[in-house]
Amino acid sequence: MAQNSRLFEANSKYADPEVDQDSIASSLDASQTSSSSSLKRHRDGDEGYEDDSPRKKMVTEESLHSQKVATHYNKLQECGLAERNKSRIVHMRNFNNWMKSVLISEILDKVKQRRREVTVLDLGCGKGGDLLKWKKGHIDKLVCADIAAVSIEQCQQRYNDLRRRGHPNDRTYSAEFITADCSRELLSKKLRDPELQFDVCSCQFVCHYSFESEQQADTMLRNACERLRPGGFFIGTTPDAYELVKRLEASDSNSFGNEVFSVTFQKKGDYPLFGCQYDFSLEGVVNVPEFLVYFPLFEEMAKKYNMRLIYKKTFKEFFEEKVKDEKNKVLMQWMQALEQYPPDERGQLASDSPEEYDHAKRITENPAVRHPLGTLSKSEWEATIWTGISSSITNISGPPVSDPCGIQAMKSSGWSGCKVVEMDS
Repeated sequence: MAQNSRLFEANSKYADPEVDQDSIASSLDASQTSSSSSLKRHRDGDEGYEDDSPRKKMVTEESLHSQKVATHYNKLQECGLAERNKSRIVHMRNFNNWMKSVLISEILDKVKQRRREVTVLDLGCGKGGDLLKWKKGHIDKLVCADIAAVSIEQCQQRYNDLRRRGHPNDRTYSAEFITADCSRELLSKKLRDPELQFDVCSCQFVCHYSFESEQQADTMLRNACERLRPGGFFIGTTPDAYELVKRLEASDSNSFGNEVFSVTFQKKGDYPLFGCQYDFSLEGVVNVPEFLVYFPLFEEMAKKYNMRLIYKKTFKEFFEEKVKDEKNKVLMQWMQALEQYPPDERGQLASDSPEEYDHAKRITENPAVRHPLGTLSKSEWEATIWTGISSSITNISGPPVSDPCGIQAMKSSGWSGCKVVEMDS
């Protein structure tokens, strides 16, 4: 990775002309690759000797972070549909799920233009939230990998339930389940068939955990890309680093958020390319530490594995583009990705605060607008700080093709406001 590191030495800056970036740009230095984790140094196993070198400290702290991630997800309790529907952010979760459904469906359509049999790697599969999406996509084989052993067990149980509930004539894909830290271990050594190739690798809401260090991020990308067939796709979602930094710099403290989420950084003005840690809390539940993903760096690192960026959208941009398609709009309503406003007589809004729906109320006051509307509360819209990505492997000779707009042009605008959609009655 030394070659790719040099490409970003000293010259890689966050670029967002919508806000004052002086303090951000001056402090973002590619040479700052050590972890900013506040985890305690792990003592060496030999009591008679302790390696105090910076490299040793960095490795042991990174190992502790991986253990925290696994422990966090292993402790999460499985809850039923009824319990999830009581959540303050149930519609936001459904909205995120809709985004994944559309992205996965469109990528599988592209793959099937070239191949009849489709093999998928779900990197960071969790408890198997996308298993049904893969079944509806009529894939042939799925490999699920995750750092949390309990999550893998639950994922495998969900898969078995999916097969058992299916119609006898409704074939379900074959599946393989692997417990592994995909930022430290090579999946190719754990596959039943070490020569297996994938048409799609999906990495949803987990890439940012690997950016604690350059080595971890590179290992994650290697696992995602090295077994892709020529012309295969790497798709995923990751937090929007530009939006996170912009909101932090606009805050009076090291934190920002609202009634459903909060983000806390260790300090302002220092945003290393690796190990830039922040704590993310959603609906009062503190998650494990996460790390900023500077997207131009992510793109450059992927070129090492012969990948080129073909698509990148913020959730705002993705939503505005895809909701124009009637089938996506119907899917959004079926998945209850937006809540109805105003609610019907028996309905109840997710938030009791009227201010959370001022954006929808203003639109309903227009007599030309058909009721009801579909929206999220203001706080939920503000929590959708994600970027959707899709990459394709290149088969060209010579160096990979770069984004013609240039790295500095690859900025994300974030949410410019709350969104409202007219719903079918």
